[in-house]
Amino acid sequence: MRSRVAVLISGRGSNMTALIDAAADPEFPAEIALVVSNNPQSPGLDHARASGVEALAIDHRPFARDRAAHEIAIDDALRSRGIAVVCLAGYMRLLTPLLVDRWRGRMLNIHPSLLPAFPGLDTHARALAAGVKLHGCTVHYVTAVMDEGPIIAQAAVPVFPADTEDTLAARVLAQEHRLYPLALRIAAGQAAATPDPGAAFSNPLPAAVPRT
Repeated sequence: MRSRVAVLISGRGSNMTALIDAAADPEFPAEIALVVSNNPQSPGLDHARASGVEALAIDHRPFARDRAAHEIAIDDALRSRGIAVVCLAGYMRLLTPLLVDRWRGRMLNIHPSLLPAFPGLDTHARALAAGVKLHGCTVHYVTAVMDEGPIIAQAAVPVFPADTEDTLAARVLAQEHRLYPLALRIAAGQAAATPDPGAAFSNPLPAAVPRT
């Protein structure tokens, strides 16, 4: 039986789309059963519905500053639909311990850096300013401390001398779309931490870094 997964988004949900596409394979160990957004205008809600996935808007604004009440409404929606795993995919609200604790060990997040490097915002600009040669993305379990949960999987990309924030972000995003489905496979308990070599996720760096 496939694990029922909910994806929380705030915007267009490109990683949500990658998860929905991966789960379209009947051999994938999880099904995307629900998409929830705090933003009723989120384009990702329409895409989820077009893909046959139930999509809910649970707007945070009517709750004013009561974050706990908003999270209780989300939690009720998740539990009433038998959700087993929650994936954050561009969900732009800081979670309180209420929701984090209730879904500890079952809530994933994707972050655009090779954690523990560059937690928080503006990761691509900070990576360029630091002069790193490798950047990337991380899927981790969510804990009370932002971007510090146990790491499930990572993917690296090279940083080229001519990179801008936009070019680096695009290269990282392409890897995010590959990495998140793999991490969900692992979290769903249907894949070993080291996949079979014939089907393994690979992230080879180029043989030579262009001199630009």
